[in-house]
Amino acid sequence: MMRNTNDERCRNLLIALRKMIQAIDRHSTNLKKKFGLTGPQLILLQSISAHDRISVTQLSKDVSLSQATVTDITKRLENRNYITRTRDIDDKRKTNIALTENGKAILNTVPPLFQEKFTERFSKLESWEQLMIESSFERVVSMMSAENIDASPILVTGSMSPIDPK
Repeated sequence: MMRNTNDERCRNLLIALRKMIQAIDRHSTNLKKKFGLTGPQLILLQSISAHDRISVTQLSKDVSLSQATVTDITKRLENRNYITRTRDIDDKRKTNIALTENGKAILNTVPPLFQEKFTERFSKLESWEQLMIESSFERVVSMMSAENIDASPILVTGSMSPIDPK
């Protein structure tokens, strides 16, 4: 029996979505296995490295994650001696974060984030093609009833608040 065109297109789209999920998952697993870091941990380290020191509030804005999630992740990074967390001298309610030498060293060894490669390739496309892809993905999100899911522009799988005690 021959499939109709709509069924075939839907099947092809679902396969493409699954391939994207698997590629992101593979990259996340590799990062954790080889470097002991989760994607969110790496993203925070990279954001922290762009500053001499940064507050938790500003860091959470920079990476589009909640302050609670950022606080949880930074505690884990501090336990691994990748960052220091200190109270602000002028405002004791603020916590400032800075990279340690270990944090700088791990950043020099890890591969680029998955979305960096994607962003580089996407930026080389013509403007009309970028817009077409963006609107198509927004339509797919809508078709999956996922418009209200709060997501940051971070391509990793799993929870943004890792449960491992590291």
